[in-house]
Amino acid sequence: MKIYLDNCCFNRPFDDQKQLRIKLETEAKLDIQERIVQGKLELAWSYILDLENEVNPFEQRKLAITDWKVHSCVDTDRTKEILGIAERFERMGVRNKDALHLACAVVMKCDYLLTTDDQFVKKASGITEIKVTDPVSFIREEIE
Repeated sequence: MKIYLDNCCFNRPFDDQKQLRIKLETEAKLDIQERIVQGKLELAWSYILDLENEVNPFEQRKLAITDWKVHSCVDTDRTKEILGIAERFERMGVRNKDALHLACAVVMKCDYLLTTDDQFVKKASGITEIKVTDPVSFIREEIE
């Protein structure tokens, strides 16, 4: 199974862990990363992950996220196809950068895009090419 994690998902372990939701999403994300390392899941990467991470003002976070690129099985640059698909997603109400993440994941034929952004999950609910969900829901679906 091939998955794509957006930047907010990669950044979740750096958020304030005092809130239960954040702590649960962090634990789920760390479990997912362990499955990637073990070869149980395939990680997809994209140019928009690189671009967003490059402007991360926190050097430690930036480096920690960049380190995950070596675990990816596929990586994509910006293409006309991706931009066209992203435009379609934007017309459906998905924000610009989210639409680019989503289009990259679709082009790379990912099964899931994982995010901690509730609005992104809601806006992408009508998209049939890929399942967009949060890390905790993904783990729950995998266990059942």
